[in-house]
Order: sequence, then structure tokens, then C-alpha cells
Amino acid sequence: MPDRIPNWINGVECPAAEGAWSVKFNPHDGRPLSELARSQAADVQAAVAAARAAQPAWDATPAVQRGLLLHKLVRLMQDHADTIGRIVAAETGKTIADGIGETGGAVECGLFFASEGQRLYGKTCTSGAPNKMAMTLRRPVGVTGLIIAANTPIANVAWKLFPALVCGNAAVLKAAEDTPATAWMMGKLARKAGLPDGVVNIVQGLGREAGASLVEHADVDLISFTGSTAVGRYVQEAAGRRLARVSLELGGKNPLVVCEDADLENAVKWTVLSAFSNAGQRCASCSRVIVHKAVYEEFKSRLLSRTAQLEVGNQEGADVGPVINELQLSNMLAAVREAREQGAELLIGGQRLSDPDHADGYYMAPTVIEGADPSSSISTTELFGPILCIYGADDYHGAMALANRSPYGLTAAIHTRNIDRALQFARDAECGVAVVNAGTYGSEPHMPFGGVKQSGNGWREPGTEAIEVYTELKDVYILLDSPRP
Repeated sequence: MPDRIPNWINGVECPAAEGAWSVKFNPHDGRPLSELARSQAADVQAAVAAARAAQPAWDATPAVQRGLLLHKLVRLMQDHADTIGRIVAAETGKTIADGIGETGGAVECGLFFASEGQRLYGKTCTSGAPNKMAMTLRRPVGVTGLIIAANTPIANVAWKLFPALVCGNAAVLKAAEDTPATAWMMGKLARKAGLPDGVVNIVQGLGREAGASLVEHADVDLISFTGSTAVGRYVQEAAGRRLARVSLELGGKNPLVVCEDADLENAVKWTVLSAFSNAGQRCASCSRVIVHKAVYEEFKSRLLSRTAQLEVGNQEGADVGPVINELQLSNMLAAVREAREQGAELLIGGQRLSDPDHADGYYMAPTVIEGADPSSSISTTELFGPILCIYGADDYHGAMALANRSPYGLTAAIHTRNIDRALQFARDAECGVAVVNAGTYGSEPHMPFGGVKQSGNGWREPGTEAIEVYTELKDVYILLDSPRP
């Protein structure tokens, strides 16, 4: 990992045109880790121009051949999995094992989409007219602007880059400012794999500068954005003014319902994993656990006991790492203070860790809050950290009313031994992903992911459904010169 992380534009590493750099801090100890190019509109312009120039030839490359090149990129990711994993760990504060594990997930996603080069299906149909054929073809959108979050950086790169490329698009990837080297490494491997210059461009910089310039660029045909709902709303408005296609995967305030017949040990295990793994920095994290009152006290006791045993740090075997930056941590602490002022009870955690091993990093103690009003800010606002609110419900119907009482609708889980109730939950939960007897996270690359309400705008990535995002569908009619019998 270089001390300075440059852009990749038209196959060449380059600093920002204005020569400015921004500091990336280590989440574990707060020290400067690297500098990233602080790109502006001119850098985005150069990247988009390179993508626009390269895209026609990439489109003309048969999809099967595009897939083979992407398979080569995947193999390079496998060969360099240790290096990628260590970069991910350094930038996010995760353990090295978690960084390497995340790289494995990115490889799975890459393998799936590289193989889609052999399956970019259209369809043939009958026609209502004689001597006429009807069919559809898939065509690339053109230049895609891909904006990712820092929580799972290598997985997020793979999630967007592989489907965009296999469909014949060229890409400008805006790297997350908190994980610049992870994206830079993918650019390096893409070049080594032999992808044509200009097909993959990676722009570093701040969201309000480089990201906004990409969203507003008139020659970008599609914006695919993963991040907060507030920023997603701006992306939709800004890109929508020029009628660009927009795919949004946004936040969540995801519920996990524990019924009176649940296996409580299993429910506690998955609640803790969903709320606190990756320091709660998943759009699919559980931040609301809703427990039937018949088992509420027993579940709460087990939950607090398990939470108190969590090991915090970035050493191997740690359960909870730091959050990504100082601002995120400050926002979380403020949210907990506000909740307590409004009458919620802090059961455990709630503070920044101040012991010598953690004081310099961005460590939030795993936190459980009880008695928050379901309409309060902490119950309805995504915090993206290790903060869990617990609520009681009389029965299934009361639990579902609480679960669906949210502006978000990304994921939801239920723990029950009743198959009828489980299937009813899959129908009733207002979300894009419903899970039974496991956590609120864990979607797989071959399955569609996305949410309803303020968790997205209707598109689904990844899975084969991502092909709908990155292609246009074209009708083709052919009249046959066939003599009548």
C-alpha cells in the first residue's frame, strides 16, 4: 500500500489535477495511515472521457470474452487475497482474518458475474403479424458511475464493478474516502489482468467534491450508489434532473423478532452477530430487536451477558472493531446521549472506550438501550454502529407492527419454531430481505439485494437482477420475405 493513493485514469496512476491530497486515518489508533488524491471536477471529467472513449470497443468485445478477462481478474484477486485482506484490515480496523474473509466474498461475487458473460439472455417471442419475428437484446447502458461505501470495501467494489463490466459498460468508480487503497489495489489488478485502458477508472477524493462531480456529470449514463439515505436522496435528485438511470442501495433500521417459542440461545447469538459484528457497520445490521414479553427478561439477560463478553479491538479473534472515523463515532455518542435525555435506559456500553489499548482509536463500546420510544430518533435513524435497541411486544402482531414501524425496509429476521409463523413473517415484513432463525445480514452474491421505502429505489444488486440495472433492453422485429402458401 503506497503512502499516497493516486487515481487510475485511462490505465495510468495519477494524482489529482490540482495536486491536493487528503489524509486517511487509521481507525484503530487515529494515526495518519495514507494520503489519497483529493480529486475535483477536472479529474472526474478526465475519467469520464476515458471511459466514454473506451466503451465502444469494450462493447464490441463479445460478452464471453469480457467474462474471460474478468475471470482472469478474479484469479488475480485469489492470488493476492492476503494482500487485499491486509489492506482492507488496515483501512477499516478489522482483523486480518476478517479482511481476507471479505476478500473471499468479493471473489465469489466476481466469479458469478464473470460467468454471466455466457448468459446475457434476451428472449424470442411470437408476433401477431404473419412472417414476422420478435425478440429482445440486451445492450450496455454506456458509462457507469459507481459510488461505494467503506464498510465492506472490497466486496462493495466487486458488487458493482463486475456486473457493470460484464454487461459491456465502462466504469468510473468513486472510491470511498475511508478505504482508498482497497479500490486502488483493484485498479492495479484490473490493469494486470489486461482490461483495456479506460474501461476501469478509479477516482479518489471526498464525496462532496469528486462524488458530486460524478453524479452531476452530463456524460454519465448510470449512477449506482451505496450509502446513506440522505446522500441517496441527493443522488436521485441530481442525476434525475438529466434523466440518468439511478440505482440506490441505502440504509436500514433492521428488526429482528424473537418469538416466545424461539431457541433463545440461537436468537441471542444471531442478535449479537447482527448488531455488533463489523462494529455494526452494515446496512443490514440489526439495530432493533423486538422480543415477545413471555421471554423478554430471559432473552435480555442472555443478551447482556453475551454482549459483556465481546472482545473489542483489531487483534485476531476480536469480536468488535472500531468504527470508520471520528465523525461517525461522535454522531453515535450524541445519539445515545439524546436517547437517554428522552427517557431511554442504557443497559450496557454507550461510551467511547478510553483504556490505553483503545483510547486513540474510534472505538464505541457495544451498546444496548431499552425503553426508547419507537418514534424517537434512535429508533428511526440509521446510526451505522454497534448500537442496539430492545423492545417488548405482546405477540406476533404487536411485534410486526413495531418491526414495520420504520422509514426503512431493507432486511428483517424472525426467530421461531413455527413454520406457519415464519412463512407469514416472510410475507408481512416490509423489507427486501427476510430471514428465518438467523441474522439480518448474510445475503449471497447470486441473490438480489435491496430494500423498500427509504432503503432503496427499487433496483436490486447483485444477483442476475443486477443485469437489469446495467443493461438496456431493446426490442427487435424482423419481417421475413416469405411467400404465402
